[in-house]
Order: sequence, then structure tokens, then C-alpha cells
Amino acid sequence: MAITDGFKATDPEYAGIVEAFLAEAAGDETQFLPARTRYLAIVAALLGCQGIDAFGAVVPEALRAGVTPVELKEVVYQATDYLGFGRVMPFVGAMNEALDAAGVALPLEGQATVTPETRLAAGNDVQIEAFGEGMRETWANGPAERATVNRWLAANCFGDYYTRHGLTLAEREMVTFCYLVALGGCDPQATAHAAGNFNVGNDRAFMYAVVHQILPFIGYPRGLNALACIDAAAAK
Repeated sequence: MAITDGFKATDPEYAGIVEAFLAEAAGDETQFLPARTRYLAIVAALLGCQGIDAFGAVVPEALRAGVTPVELKEVVYQATDYLGFGRVMPFVGAMNEALDAAGVALPLEGQATVTPETRLAAGNDVQIEAFGEGMRETWANGPAERATVNRWLAANCFGDYYTRHGLTLAEREMVTFCYLVALGGCDPQATAHAAGNFNVGNDRAFMYAVVHQILPFIGYPRGLNALACIDAAAAK
């Protein structure tokens, strides 16, 4: 099933243009991403730009390319931190429909590694690993009026999600960048997470390759902004 099957009969010329460009991007000579990594990025970008119909078409391709059901679930779950539950909720249903169609029994095995007592410290450890010592206990060391949100960032964003099994920290930072640039309007956060990607081993060439793969799904303005965020992080 091609992503354009839903309108190939009614809009054949448009379908041909879309299919050709997707094939061109997938075969980009500067692209060196394994198929699994490419699809992790695309799935994350579709969450960010709210492309739920394309998401439903891409998920079977992602599974065939080696993305496991656990990895797929982790990309969708973690998007909640950056997009909010309101935007992610429909994708949970679409994902489960695709997994059911693929014969995957649900629910999957749990991937949590923290408890309510350990999530804050464990999440802060991940923040420090990705962004440096300046993230240590920001709820206590930062502005008092930011204490609540900074605590939530450590305990919920990083503690509840980033500490889970299923994806490496480098993969989690890569998909986070994809959510943000696809969402748009988040350039400071996208630049910060481009730097986070560098810190966990995803270099500038890798990040450019990621953007090349998601650009057909998010468009040129957000794709160009993504490259600018990578360059801004690299310049620092």
C-alpha cells in the first residue's frame, strides 16, 4: 500500500509527484540513515505536524522496515511531552489500529524503569546527560516561579518517558527534534534539542540527513527552519 493510494484514482498527477519526491528523498545521496532510523524520524514528524492520515499509511511501512511495536509505541508516547495529550490521543488509536491489523497482540510488555519515588532523580540524571550540569535540580536552583514546571520537566518529561526501555537516549533526542521542528514555532527548543542531539552522539551530518527524510512530510519552511536550528546549535 502506497501512501497515495487514497487519492491515486482521483488525483493521479499529484499522486505521481508525491510518490516521486518521497522516492527521491529516500534515495538521497547524502542520506545514510538505516531504514529503521528513517522511519522513526518520519513517524515522529507526522506526530508533530498532525499528519494522522499519513501516519496510518506509514506505520505498516515502518514495521516492515524494522521498527518494532515497542519502538513505535515509545515514539508515540514520548510525543505527549512535546505536543500535549490533546494532540497525541488520536495517534494512540491510529497506532493501535495499525498494530492490530499487523497481528500484534496488545497490550505490549511494559517498558517503565522508574517508580513514583525515583522518577524525579532518574529524570534529572537524563537531563544532565543530554544537556549538562546546568540542568541539575533546576527546580531548586532556578527561578522560584519556574520551580513547579522545572520539577515537572525532570519528573514527567524525562523521568516518566526518557527513562523507559525501547529507545536509546540518542534515538529519543532525535525523535524529539523531529516533533519540535514539525510542530513549528518552537525554534528555541528545537535549537536546544539539536544541541542535545550533538551531546548524545548525533552529529550535524546525521541531523541534516534526518531533516532530508522528514522534509517531504513537513514542508520547506519548517524543513529550512530545522536546518537553521541545527546550524545555530553547531555554531555554539
